[in-house]
Amino acid sequence: MSTPPRKPEVAPERRPVTVRRLAEMKQAGEPIVMVTAYDYPSAQVAEAAAVDVVLVGDSAANTVLGYESTIPVSLDEMVMLAAATRRGLSTPLLVGDLPFGSYQASDRQAIKSATRLIKEAGCDAVKIEMAGVSGGLADKRESISRARSIIAAGIPVMGHVGLTPQSTAALGGYRAQGRTAREAVQVADDALALQDAGCFAIVFEAVPSAVAETVMERMQVPVIGIGAGPATDGQVLVFHDLLGIYEGHQARFVKRYAEIKRAMVEGVRAYADEVRQHRFPAPEHGYSIDPDELERFREIVSPGKAWDVADFMS
Repeated sequence: MSTPPRKPEVAPERRPVTVRRLAEMKQAGEPIVMVTAYDYPSAQVAEAAAVDVVLVGDSAANTVLGYESTIPVSLDEMVMLAAATRRGLSTPLLVGDLPFGSYQASDRQAIKSATRLIKEAGCDAVKIEMAGVSGGLADKRESISRARSIIAAGIPVMGHVGLTPQSTAALGGYRAQGRTAREAVQVADDALALQDAGCFAIVFEAVPSAVAETVMERMQVPVIGIGAGPATDGQVLVFHDLLGIYEGHQARFVKRYAEIKRAMVEGVRAYADEVRQHRFPAPEHGYSIDPDELERFREIVSPGKAWDVADFMS
Protein backbone atom coordinates (compact mmCIF):
# COMPACT_ATOMS: atom_id res chain seq x y z
CA MET A 1 0.00 0.00 0.00
CA SER A 2 1.69 3.19 -1.12
CA THR A 3 1.34 6.56 -2.81
CA PRO A 4 3.99 8.18 -4.99
CA PRO A 5 6.25 10.73 -3.25
CA ARG A 6 5.38 14.37 -3.79
CA LYS A 7 7.84 17.23 -3.71
CA PRO A 8 6.91 20.31 -1.69
CA GLU A 9 5.43 23.18 -3.66
CA VAL A 10 7.61 26.26 -3.32
CA ALA A 11 6.81 29.71 -4.64
CA PRO A 12 9.79 30.54 -6.89
CA GLU A 13 10.13 34.10 -5.57
CA ARG A 14 10.51 33.03 -1.93
CA ARG A 15 13.98 32.69 -0.50
CA PRO A 16 14.83 30.44 2.46
CA VAL A 17 14.22 32.16 5.79
CA THR A 18 17.37 32.48 7.89
CA VAL A 19 18.20 33.71 11.38
CA ARG A 20 19.48 36.91 9.78
CA ARG A 21 16.25 37.32 7.82
CA LEU A 22 14.24 37.12 11.06
CA ALA A 23 16.35 39.90 12.56
CA GLU A 24 15.70 41.99 9.45
CA MET A 25 11.97 41.35 9.76
CA LYS A 26 12.04 42.58 13.35
CA GLN A 27 13.87 45.76 12.36
CA ALA A 28 11.40 46.37 9.53
CA GLY A 29 8.38 45.70 11.74
CA GLU A 30 7.34 42.82 9.50
CA PRO A 31 5.30 40.25 11.50
CA ILE A 32 6.85 36.79 11.79
CA VAL A 33 4.56 33.81 11.23
CA MET A 34 5.47 30.58 13.01
CA VAL A 35 3.59 27.29 13.28
CA THR A 36 4.42 23.86 14.59
CA ALA A 37 4.64 20.84 12.30
CA TYR A 38 5.59 17.26 13.05
CA ASP A 39 5.60 15.35 9.78
CA TYR A 40 5.94 15.55 6.00
CA PRO A 41 2.29 16.37 5.17
CA SER A 42 2.00 19.17 7.74
CA ALA A 43 5.35 20.55 6.60
CA GLN A 44 4.04 20.70 3.03
CA VAL A 45 1.05 22.67 4.27
CA ALA A 46 3.31 25.12 6.11
CA GLU A 47 5.47 25.47 3.01
CA ALA A 48 2.51 26.12 0.72
CA ALA A 49 1.06 28.62 3.22
CA ALA A 50 4.35 30.57 3.13
CA VAL A 51 4.99 30.67 6.89
CA ASP A 52 8.35 31.98 8.08
CA VAL A 53 9.31 29.52 10.84
CA VAL A 54 8.32 25.93 11.51
CA LEU A 55 8.84 24.54 15.00
CA VAL A 56 8.94 20.80 15.56
CA GLY A 57 7.70 21.29 19.08
CA ASP A 58 7.68 18.81 21.91
CA SER A 59 3.92 19.41 21.79
CA ALA A 60 4.11 16.49 19.34
CA ALA A 61 4.00 14.39 22.51
CA ASN A 62 0.34 15.36 22.93
CA THR A 63 -0.81 16.02 19.39
CA VAL A 64 0.66 13.10 17.43
CA LEU A 65 2.16 10.61 19.88
CA GLY A 66 -0.69 10.37 22.39
CA TYR A 67 1.23 11.20 25.57
CA GLU A 68 -0.55 13.10 28.33
CA SER A 69 2.17 15.74 28.56
CA THR A 70 5.35 16.79 26.80
CA ILE A 71 7.56 15.12 29.39
CA PRO A 72 7.69 11.54 27.99
CA VAL A 73 8.73 12.39 24.41
CA SER A 74 12.30 11.28 23.70
CA LEU A 75 15.08 12.84 21.69
CA ASP A 76 14.96 9.88 19.29
CA GLU A 77 11.28 10.60 18.65
CA MET A 78 11.95 14.30 18.14
CA VAL A 79 14.74 13.54 15.66
CA MET A 80 12.46 11.24 13.69
CA LEU A 81 9.63 13.80 13.58
CA ALA A 82 11.98 16.65 12.69
CA ALA A 83 13.59 14.67 9.88
CA ALA A 84 10.17 13.95 8.37
CA THR A 85 9.27 17.63 8.64
CA ARG A 86 12.55 18.65 7.00
CA ARG A 87 11.70 16.58 3.93
CA GLY A 88 8.57 18.65 3.42
CA LEU A 89 10.20 22.07 3.73
CA SER A 90 12.35 24.27 1.53
CA THR A 91 11.73 27.83 2.66
CA PRO A 92 10.80 28.24 6.36
CA LEU A 93 13.44 28.20 9.08
CA LEU A 94 13.19 24.82 10.83
CA VAL A 95 13.57 24.81 14.62
CA GLY A 96 13.66 21.61 16.66
CA ASP A 97 12.59 21.47 20.32
CA LEU A 98 15.03 19.86 22.73
CA PRO A 99 12.76 17.62 24.83
CA PHE A 100 12.80 17.30 28.60
CA GLY A 101 15.84 15.39 29.84
CA SER A 102 17.90 15.94 26.70
CA TYR A 103 19.82 19.06 27.81
CA GLN A 104 19.31 19.72 31.52
CA ALA A 105 22.08 17.47 32.89
CA SER A 106 25.12 19.28 31.51
CA ASP A 107 26.43 21.57 28.80
CA ARG A 108 28.00 18.55 27.12
CA GLN A 109 24.66 16.75 26.99
CA ALA A 110 22.99 19.88 25.63
CA ILE A 111 25.52 20.21 22.80
CA LYS A 112 25.28 16.52 21.94
CA SER A 113 21.48 16.60 21.81
CA ALA A 114 21.35 19.82 19.80
CA THR A 115 23.88 18.42 17.35
CA ARG A 116 21.63 15.43 16.67
CA LEU A 117 18.74 17.69 15.70
CA ILE A 118 21.03 19.57 13.31
CA LYS A 119 22.93 16.64 11.78
CA GLU A 120 20.37 13.85 11.80
CA ALA A 121 17.14 15.80 11.36
CA GLY A 122 18.34 18.77 9.31
CA CYS A 123 17.08 21.46 11.68
CA ASP A 124 18.41 24.99 11.26
CA ALA A 125 18.21 25.77 14.98
CA VAL A 126 17.04 24.36 18.31
CA LYS A 127 14.77 25.64 21.06
CA ILE A 128 15.23 25.28 24.81
CA GLU A 129 13.03 26.31 27.72
CA MET A 130 14.22 28.44 30.61
CA ALA A 131 14.07 26.01 33.52
CA GLY A 132 12.82 26.83 36.98
CA VAL A 133 9.88 28.55 38.63
CA SER A 134 8.96 31.94 37.20
CA GLY A 135 8.58 34.38 40.04
CA GLY A 136 10.53 32.18 42.42
CA LEU A 137 14.11 32.20 43.61
CA ALA A 138 15.34 29.47 41.23
CA ASP A 139 18.86 30.02 39.98
CA LYS A 140 18.77 30.23 36.17
CA ARG A 141 22.51 30.04 35.60
CA GLU A 142 22.35 26.45 34.39
CA SER A 143 19.74 27.23 31.73
CA ILE A 144 21.81 30.15 30.51
CA SER A 145 24.90 27.97 30.47
CA ARG A 146 23.12 25.41 28.29
CA ALA A 147 22.11 28.10 25.83
CA ARG A 148 25.59 29.61 25.72
CA SER A 149 27.27 26.24 25.21
CA ILE A 150 25.01 25.27 22.29
CA ILE A 151 25.49 28.67 20.67
CA ALA A 152 29.27 28.41 21.17
CA ALA A 153 29.14 25.11 19.28
CA GLY A 154 27.77 27.00 16.28
CA ILE A 155 24.09 26.09 16.67
CA PRO A 156 21.47 28.88 16.76
CA VAL A 157 19.22 28.74 19.83
CA MET A 158 15.67 29.99 20.33
CA GLY A 159 14.75 30.56 23.97
CA HIS A 160 11.38 30.10 25.66
CA VAL A 161 10.08 31.94 28.74
CA GLY A 162 6.83 32.41 30.61
CA LEU A 163 4.77 29.22 30.67
CA THR A 164 7.34 26.52 29.99
CA PRO A 165 5.48 23.20 29.58
CA GLN A 166 8.49 21.11 30.61
CA SER A 167 8.34 22.80 34.03
CA THR A 168 4.60 22.68 34.66
CA ALA A 169 5.03 20.61 37.82
CA ALA A 170 7.20 23.34 39.30
CA LEU A 171 4.97 26.09 37.93
CA GLY A 172 1.84 24.62 39.47
CA GLY A 173 0.24 23.54 36.20
CA TYR A 174 -0.57 25.13 32.88
CA ARG A 175 -1.21 28.71 33.94
CA ALA A 176 -0.20 32.16 32.74
CA GLN A 177 3.07 33.54 34.10
CA GLY A 178 3.82 37.14 35.04
CA ARG A 179 0.47 38.05 36.56
CA THR A 180 2.08 39.61 39.63
CA ALA A 181 4.83 42.22 39.63
CA ARG A 182 7.29 39.69 41.02
CA GLU A 183 6.46 37.09 38.38
CA ALA A 184 6.58 39.71 35.63
CA VAL A 185 10.06 40.76 36.74
CA GLN A 186 11.14 37.14 36.57
CA VAL A 187 9.78 36.74 33.03
CA ALA A 188 11.61 39.90 31.98
CA ASP A 189 14.81 38.75 33.66
CA ASP A 190 14.60 35.35 31.95
CA ALA A 191 14.06 36.92 28.54
CA LEU A 192 16.91 39.39 28.92
CA ALA A 193 19.24 36.67 30.21
CA LEU A 194 18.56 34.49 27.17
CA GLN A 195 19.01 37.49 24.89
CA ASP A 196 22.35 38.28 26.52
CA ALA A 197 23.35 34.63 26.14
CA GLY A 198 23.04 34.98 22.38
CA CYS A 199 19.65 33.46 21.55
CA PHE A 200 18.53 34.61 18.10
CA ALA A 201 14.85 34.66 19.13
CA ILE A 202 12.69 34.01 22.18
CA VAL A 203 9.18 32.61 22.64
CA PHE A 204 6.91 34.33 25.18
CA GLU A 205 4.16 31.92 26.23
CA ALA A 206 1.07 32.75 28.31
CA VAL A 207 2.33 36.13 29.49
CA PRO A 208 -0.08 39.04 30.10
CA SER A 209 -0.22 41.28 27.03
CA ALA A 210 0.77 44.39 28.99
CA VAL A 211 3.76 42.62 30.52
CA ALA A 212 4.96 41.41 27.12
CA GLU A 213 4.53 44.90 25.67
CA THR A 214 6.64 46.38 28.46
CA VAL A 215 9.40 43.79 28.10
CA MET A 216 9.44 44.29 24.32
CA GLU A 217 10.92 47.75 24.89
CA ARG A 218 14.17 46.02 25.92
CA MET A 219 14.19 43.15 23.44
CA GLN A 220 16.66 43.40 20.59
CA VAL A 221 16.01 39.93 19.14
CA PRO A 222 12.75 38.72 17.59
CA VAL A 223 10.10 37.66 20.09
CA ILE A 224 7.45 35.15 19.06
CA GLY A 225 4.30 35.21 21.16
CA ILE A 226 1.81 32.53 22.03
CA GLY A 227 -0.75 33.94 24.38
CA ALA A 228 1.40 37.04 24.89
CA GLY A 229 -0.63 39.65 23.03
CA PRO A 230 -0.03 41.62 19.83
CA ALA A 231 3.12 43.53 20.81
CA THR A 232 5.53 40.67 20.01
CA ASP A 233 7.35 40.47 16.68
CA GLY A 234 5.45 37.37 15.61
CA GLN A 235 3.00 34.70 16.63
CA VAL A 236 3.03 30.91 16.86
CA LEU A 237 0.22 28.41 17.17
CA VAL A 238 0.18 24.63 17.28
CA PHE A 239 -0.77 23.20 13.87
CA HIS A 240 -3.35 20.81 15.31
CA ASP A 241 -4.94 23.54 17.43
CA LEU A 242 -5.35 26.18 14.74
CA LEU A 243 -6.75 23.64 12.26
CA GLY A 244 -9.06 21.86 14.70
CA ILE A 245 -7.33 18.48 14.39
CA TYR A 246 -6.56 17.97 18.10
CA GLU A 247 -9.38 17.79 20.63
CA GLY A 248 -7.37 17.91 23.84
CA HIS A 249 -7.18 20.89 26.21
CA GLN A 250 -7.53 24.14 24.30
CA ALA A 251 -5.72 27.10 25.81
CA ARG A 252 -7.32 30.52 25.91
CA PHE A 253 -4.90 31.87 23.33
CA VAL A 254 -5.87 29.33 20.65
CA LYS A 255 -7.94 30.46 17.69
CA ARG A 256 -9.29 27.81 15.33
CA TYR A 257 -9.16 28.66 11.64
CA ALA A 258 -10.61 25.36 10.42
CA GLU A 259 -12.29 22.19 11.68
CA ILE A 260 -10.16 19.60 9.91
CA LYS A 261 -10.86 16.70 12.27
CA ARG A 262 -14.57 17.05 11.68
CA ALA A 263 -14.00 16.92 7.92
CA MET A 264 -11.67 13.93 8.33
CA VAL A 265 -14.23 11.99 10.35
CA GLU A 266 -16.93 12.79 7.83
CA GLY A 267 -14.71 11.64 4.98
CA VAL A 268 -13.72 8.35 6.62
CA ARG A 269 -17.34 7.70 7.64
CA ALA A 270 -18.48 8.24 4.03
CA TYR A 271 -15.82 5.81 2.84
CA ALA A 272 -16.87 3.20 5.42
CA ASP A 273 -20.52 3.57 4.43
CA GLU A 274 -19.75 3.04 0.74
CA VAL A 275 -17.67 -0.06 1.46
CA ARG A 276 -20.45 -1.56 3.58
CA GLN A 277 -23.03 -0.76 0.91
CA HIS A 278 -20.86 -2.26 -1.87
CA ARG A 279 -20.66 1.14 -3.57
CA PHE A 280 -16.88 1.32 -3.39
CA PRO A 281 -14.85 0.42 -5.31
CA ALA A 282 -16.69 1.22 -8.54
CA PRO A 283 -15.47 0.01 -11.98
CA GLU A 284 -13.51 3.24 -12.52
CA HIS A 285 -11.37 2.48 -9.45
CA GLY A 286 -10.00 -0.80 -10.85
CA TYR A 287 -7.40 -1.91 -13.43
CA SER A 288 -8.05 -3.79 -16.63
CA ILE A 289 -6.45 -6.83 -18.29
CA ASP A 290 -6.49 -7.83 -21.95
CA PRO A 291 -9.38 -10.29 -22.53
CA ASP A 292 -7.10 -12.85 -24.20
CA GLU A 293 -4.67 -12.72 -21.28
CA LEU A 294 -7.53 -13.06 -18.83
CA GLU A 295 -8.84 -16.12 -20.63
CA ARG A 296 -5.38 -17.70 -20.63
CA PHE A 297 -4.99 -16.97 -16.91
CA ARG A 298 -8.34 -18.52 -16.08
CA GLU A 299 -7.48 -21.61 -18.09
CA ILE A 300 -4.18 -22.01 -16.21
CA VAL A 301 -5.67 -21.73 -12.71
CA SER A 302 -9.01 -23.42 -13.32
CA PRO A 303 -10.18 -25.57 -10.34
CA GLY A 304 -8.82 -29.10 -10.22
CA LYS A 305 -6.01 -28.42 -12.67
CA ALA A 306 -2.40 -28.80 -11.53
CA TRP A 307 -0.01 -26.03 -12.57
CA ASP A 308 3.55 -24.91 -11.81
CA VAL A 309 4.26 -21.21 -11.86
CA ALA A 310 7.79 -21.89 -13.12
CA ASP A 311 6.32 -23.08 -16.42
CA PHE A 312 4.91 -19.65 -17.10
CA MET A 313 7.75 -17.42 -15.89
CA SER A 314 10.37 -18.31 -18.48
